[in-house]
Amino acid sequence: MARRHRRQEEDAAIDMTPMLDIVFIMLIFFIVTTSFVKEAGIEVNKPEASQAESKPKANIFVAINDNGDIWMDKRMVDVERVQANLEKMLAEQATDTVIVQADEEAKHGRVMKVMDQIKAAGIDKIVVAGKK
Repeated sequence: MARRHRRQEEDAAIDMTPMLDIVFIMLIFFIVTTSFVKEAGIEVNKPEASQAESKPKANIFVAINDNGDIWMDKRMVDVERVQANLEKMLAEQATDTVIVQADEEAKHGRVMKVMDQIKAAGIDKIVVAGKK
């Protein structure tokens, strides 16, 4: 009666499934816990401020250029749509601070309308960006 011998290469196989499961779970964890910043989408010439200070980071930026155009999430929006866009962004990622980046040539009335829309969306902390 012949005895069967196991081949050594069968013994050397390593099951990679548990390691792949852990890697995918860690990947999902890091994707879910990452916070994404909603950039305004344009560069503005911010006014100089001698008393400017760094504030806590915010995730939502609203930019107003010298023509009075309002930019949110890399697209131009109308002043009446600022509140709706903010509410949509807040549903995706909650924050209590919005940074307004107004150009130094932007009209004060336009900036105030945008700030009113931000308040109407439920944001209490509005930071106006300046450069030091």
